[in-house]
Amino acid sequence: MNKSVSPKTVFTDPVHFLAFGFGSGLAPWAPGTAGTLVAVLLEWPMRSQSLELRLLVAAAMFAVGVWICGESARKLDAHDHPGIVWDEFAGYFLTMVLAPEGWIWSLVGFALFRFFDILKPWPIREIDHRLGGGIGIMVDDTFAGVFAGVILWGIAQTLVYL
Repeated sequence: MNKSVSPKTVFTDPVHFLAFGFGSGLAPWAPGTAGTLVAVLLEWPMRSQSLELRLLVAAAMFAVGVWICGESARKLDAHDHPGIVWDEFAGYFLTMVLAPEGWIWSLVGFALFRFFDILKPWPIREIDHRLGGGIGIMVDDTFAGVFAGVILWGIAQTLVYL
């Protein structure tokens, strides 16, 4: 597999453009982190929306991401190319579903999501190794988003009662 993907490939193919997080996955170092940073900016307007809408958006991002990430990986002949970061977008949006409004929560959510996405503790690592295609690309970040979101929610709830 050739890990290098040209900007021309990403910016001329709509599937790669989305899978590579509008180009953020082309970052030479830590493309997943770069993609998550873009997700922070994209998710910010969701902070004031209803829980139902936030859940709907997160679910839609997952559903669409299964196809987008799978198709991009197929075209690149790579299982999970590091530049494919739509899964980070969806995972971060899921992390933030129950988060309170405010930049501090976005930053804490970012840190928690990256922690779980990078370290992939059990069962995330197990899931990552067992599933292929678009679902495999998406599911490990979904679990990272759930873990991060639960902890973020727990921190927020604890602070409410202090």
